[in-house]
Amino acid sequence: HRTMPLARPTGQIPEATWTLGFREMTEPWKGALGCLGVAVFFAMTIGIISWQALEQPPEEWVLRGRAGGVLWERRRGALLLRALPAGRTAAVVAVGGVPAAEPPPPRDRCWHDGGQFCYAWEEDAELRVSLEPPPAPGTECYGVRWTPLRPDVALKDCFSMANVSWYGGASVRAQRWPLNGAESPAQPFVSGDFGESPHGYGPVLERYFLGSTGVTVTAAPDVPLFLSLESNRHFCLESPAGRPAVPLGYRLCLSPDMAAAHRHVGTQLAGTARAMPDTALLGSPIWRYHGPEGSAAKIKRGLRSLAKRLKRHRLQEGVLALGERCTAVLAAAVRPDHVPPEPRKRQDSAGTWDPSLVAPLQLSITLSPYTSIASPLFLRSLRLGQTDGYWLSLQPPRWEMFFGSNSCFSPLLLQIPLLTMWKGQLCARLNVTSEAALGWFLARARRLRQALGAAYVVFEGAEGNALLDRAVPPPAELVGDRYTAALAAALATLGNTTIISAGARSSHLPLFVQMSPLRSDWSHAGLKGVIPSVLHYSLLGYNFFIPDAVGGSLASDTPGDPELYVRWLQLVTFLPVMAFSTPPWLCCDAWVLNLTRQCIQRHRDFVVPLIIKYSEEWLRLGYPIFRPAWWLSPTDPTAFTIEDEFLIGDEVLVAPITEKGQTWRDIYLPGEGQLWLDTNSARVFDGGTVLRNYSASLAEVPVFVK
Repeated sequence: HRTMPLARPTGQIPEATWTLGFREMTEPWKGALGCLGVAVFFAMTIGIISWQALEQPPEEWVLRGRAGGVLWERRRGALLLRALPAGRTAAVVAVGGVPAAEPPPPRDRCWHDGGQFCYAWEEDAELRVSLEPPPAPGTECYGVRWTPLRPDVALKDCFSMANVSWYGGASVRAQRWPLNGAESPAQPFVSGDFGESPHGYGPVLERYFLGSTGVTVTAAPDVPLFLSLESNRHFCLESPAGRPAVPLGYRLCLSPDMAAAHRHVGTQLAGTARAMPDTALLGSPIWRYHGPEGSAAKIKRGLRSLAKRLKRHRLQEGVLALGERCTAVLAAAVRPDHVPPEPRKRQDSAGTWDPSLVAPLQLSITLSPYTSIASPLFLRSLRLGQTDGYWLSLQPPRWEMFFGSNSCFSPLLLQIPLLTMWKGQLCARLNVTSEAALGWFLARARRLRQALGAAYVVFEGAEGNALLDRAVPPPAELVGDRYTAALAAALATLGNTTIISAGARSSHLPLFVQMSPLRSDWSHAGLKGVIPSVLHYSLLGYNFFIPDAVGGSLASDTPGDPELYVRWLQLVTFLPVMAFSTPPWLCCDAWVLNLTRQCIQRHRDFVVPLIIKYSEEWLRLGYPIFRPAWWLSPTDPTAFTIEDEFLIGDEVLVAPITEKGQTWRDIYLPGEGQLWLDTNSARVFDGGTVLRNYSASLAEVPVFVK
């Protein structure tokens, strides 16, 4: 408490008394003024909030170019790619991994650079959007890169499927075209084997997505990537969770339409140096051998028997295909070298194989980068101390902590092959990062091809990442699909008669790609999935593929359906190679055998010259040989979802029947202003129209020539 001094009497009104009276007089007014001030402040606050909610634009430009730009939409927390000057939204990218409620403000950390926008969500992630050099006039590209600022931040960008049809990316079990109808949980964006992982991704994929609005999304090749598909909602690109901070980057490009977008961007996925495989295989039907395989002698008798049957039915030209098991049995008989350090053994003349036994048919053999841990090949490499370099291995722990650096156990324990299952056996897998291992593997393949007189060599098991399958972080040289890419590059050195089971970053190489086996039924996992798979492979640059065998290779609930066999036969007649697992004389009536001969002849005389013609265009420009209907009608929404017809180049339209029991179908003729000749009736129809209830008997396939 403060003690106030006593006031002296001065004869005037005491000051304190006057002040007190004044306060008593003005206190109500001051209270009123205070209340008024609070009211004004409250009103201003409400006004500011209202202005922010109502007056502030819901979208804000992040980066603007000549043909379009990127905006931030506050309500959804999404990036918008918008075309100018029409203002058409080409893509909506919902942003994950950062607080959606905190939109980037107008401030830009890269304000001094007109070609970039930078912003950081504190303690979460940094976003950088940049204008990139255009790949062609009329196309504009933006680089989008997210960098996490904490190790536990998982980045996720989802691309909306609302009013956009998407193509490309990964193949799935029951292939769809477009991929809007596909469903897949988040998983590594790595090629896989449907037999081992039915819900995984298939053997051919690229980090490239094409939208019907003329937009492309190309994910960065240098970082691990996860992909998820939510049917008819969106697909999402994600950085792996639970790992050290991994960036997420991709390039958005905008073109006038979808066909222009693919010509400008998608055709450059693997560069411009392209090479073709052996075109002689195009006109050679493949007959898969399923006879006795217990010994080399039984296999030889079985091959001779199949060759005689084919000759008897006037089908004596083509390729007899041996699976991996039969190849291994014959290989053991001819005894080619397995490991270079050991001296070459003299071959036993009794075990040799004479290709003239099946002439004029040729032979194909099958190998894989796997070897059983019980095989003499693996045991020999183990004895010679080659497991650490020749086979994929786990990163060894610090054994010297337990045994000492000079321990005799240390060299042995450092060799820890990564074991995985392959065709029911525990196996080691070839180390494609080792030049010595690749050189040995390729040399062995050459010797075996020569010893057996094989015209073609099939390599199965090229797909997948064995390290990821075991939840082991791969080294940088094997991140994502780099195992498949490295193996494909090595196999291409064997020549253009090589067939591989997977494709990733390898569409430019002179290799045939074997498609996945399909079910012997009418579903999208069977016959209905053939055309979507054809369009998917060709869009990604893999034009030289071998479709699954006529009728499907995988068992179904209704085996031996002659109608299915015929419709399948009609379809593959117009694809690069015709393959058979079940000969026509074993499945159907005599007229189907005669139809098979006609289809093979039509394939050689009509289809193969077309493929060779448009392969020259692919070599120069990278355009797909097998094209969707929208290639000629890139702005017609009707064409976006057609998955049961395809074009060969620009001049032949194939529209087979893929529904059981049907002898009619609707056919979309693309290309407004163009004319199409019906090869069955010789009638001419306008492009840009739909033929309703077109009749096609079991012996007919609708084909139109422009």
